Amino acid sequence: MDLTVGIDFGTSNSALGLAVNGKPWLVELEPGEKTLPTAVFFDPKGAMRLGSAANRALIDGEEGRYMRALKSVLGTPLLRETRPIGGKRQSLLDVIAQFLATLKARTEEQIRQPVTGVVSGRPVHFHSKDAGMDAQAERDLREAYEMAGFSRIRFLAEPEAAALAAKDLKPDEIGLVVDIGGGTSDFTLFRKMGGKVEVLASHGIRLGGTHFDRALSLAHAMPLFGAGTQLRRTLADGLLPMPTALFNDLATWQKIPFLYTRETLAKVRDLHAHAVEREKLARLVEVIEAELGHDVAFAVEAAKIGANGGAASEIELSLVEKGLSAALTPEDLAVALAGYQAELRDAIKATLELAGLADASVGAVVYVGGSSLMHVVDAACSAELPQARAIREEAFTAVVDGLALASSDGA
Repeated sequence: MDLTVGIDFGTSNSALGLAVNGKPWLVELEPGEKTLPTAVFFDPKGAMRLGSAANRALIDGEEGRYMRALKSVLGTPLLRETRPIGGKRQSLLDVIAQFLATLKARTEEQIRQPVTGVVSGRPVHFHSKDAGMDAQAERDLREAYEMAGFSRIRFLAEPEAAALAAKDLKPDEIGLVVDIGGGTSDFTLFRKMGGKVEVLASHGIRLGGTHFDRALSLAHAMPLFGAGTQLRRTLADGLLPMPTALFNDLATWQKIPFLYTRETLAKVRDLHAHAVEREKLARLVEVIEAELGHDVAFAVEAAKIGANGGAASEIELSLVEKGLSAALTPEDLAVALAGYQAELRDAIKATLELAGLADASVGAVVYVGGSSLMHVVDAACSAELPQARAIREEAFTAVVDGLALASSDGA
């Protein structure tokens, strides 16, 4: 019998599960792990590694192409642009399809049954400010599943899946799922009675953990590479501001792999030749030449996690230059992400308005996704829903648990 599974294809991490005796059972996509980093690495001969193996290849400095945050390009022209990856020309759509096909193959190997159906999670909005791109993103993801060998495909909003798996709610109590992923933030108001979920309203915005990383990188890491400095004019006196586009791309997970071109390197060397603070641009040349952009991004992410835990941290960049680092305190974190708190509060208000509910009607906030554990998210929820208690126990698996339940017959 062909099976249907639930797949949470995330910006940062992915997971796969199915329903067994009415309960979610998650496949170990890596030994001992129920979630898998959504990362791929192609060596020059075209062999693909994914998850932790891809991360290790990057950390070990192996020759090849590393990519992360693939979900963020769904619905954009970048998805279908072909370029040399793993020794041949292919698109990011091809890469996503290969990633999903590998999840399928690993599952079939473990359960010894063919898997042809999928209930896939999707954000409420892939692109909250462009309905056309939003619709295209789902079509793109459907095509990727078809290319991966799935023939029965349906989608379920990720916060609604999390609501299916939510526990610890009182009878008839209204809960709010706050699902902060790598690239999107989703909100679902729901009521759960007798194992059935009544969705009252769902809303989503394009904001997630990678946006937090980008803000921190631009504020604290990129200045070490020349962001915000000046250039000397070539044919006249006076100074020019340093262009910002390259630094914006270097701080954006999904754009980093496409900076490693001869054209970009030539541009960076020209900036270095005309820079007022040449030592900073020399570091930028090193990052592009040695393809260290993802190492910088990982260093920012690690410092973010440390500062969010309440401790002063360092963005450790000694791989670029011995002794190079940038301090990141909890206070720095709060300042850099302050603007996002307002966006999150507005999104909660919008969700309440869609349901026609007052804030006092919400009894619990169900936090979903690793980025939901950031203090900026808790601050926004506490400000808008001060009376609601917090449920954080299943933050990393709530979505895939719900998708697994939804994959069962009759769900």
